[in-house]
Amino acid sequence: MISSERVEYAMDGYVQYSPAERVVDATIHAVAIAAALVGFVALAWQMPWPPEGRIVAALAVYAVGLLAMLVSSAAYNAVRGGPAKAVLRRVDHAAIFVMIAGTYTPMMVLGLGGGMGFGMLGAVWAGALGGAVLTVALGPRFERFAIAAYLALGWCGFLLIGRLWDVLTTAAFALLLSGGVLYSVGVVAHTAHRMRFHNALWHAMVMAGAACHFVVVLLLVRAARG
Repeated sequence: MISSERVEYAMDGYVQYSPAERVVDATIHAVAIAAALVGFVALAWQMPWPPEGRIVAALAVYAVGLLAMLVSSAAYNAVRGGPAKAVLRRVDHAAIFVMIAGTYTPMMVLGLGGGMGFGMLGAVWAGALGGAVLTVALGPRFERFAIAAYLALGWCGFLLIGRLWDVLTTAAFALLLSGGVLYSVGVVAHTAHRMRFHNALWHAMVMAGAACHFVVVLLLVRAARG
């Protein structure tokens, strides 16, 4: 799996992956986008009737954040190089911040609620929007810090770990934690440039983490039905 000749760069500095790696990565993205669309239909089906405004708004924000991350990642990784890839790279990395905050939204609104939940949600969105702006404005100069920022933003909710334990079921709490671990361990694959299929593995772990968190959101919607 490891080779001293693994990393090859195009003239504009982007890693050039083998055809097999590109096919696997594209397949992962296609499956993830399709699964997300089906999942959003399932969430809508599970909503109480008549729909509550807070649930609709929370799920809409969640859906936009997750789809923004998936679609921008697919587009960025599909382009081989050139000016378009540079732009898509910034959009892709900014969308990660939006996805993190979007995932927090239904968990804070439907799970915690109250001043504690909305206070945390406001702090997360402030951090996410700041990170997204810096990513777009600074590009590669911000990328090393961005990885740390993703992890810090993703895990800051566990400052409320005691309260989350109280309001979530054991299964939901375990899935919430598992999703965070998958995202975090995936960063190792993301940075292992000399390992074949490292990019596809990174994206697979992101999708697995997103799937864990989707189930948490689904369980919260079901609980809201009473």
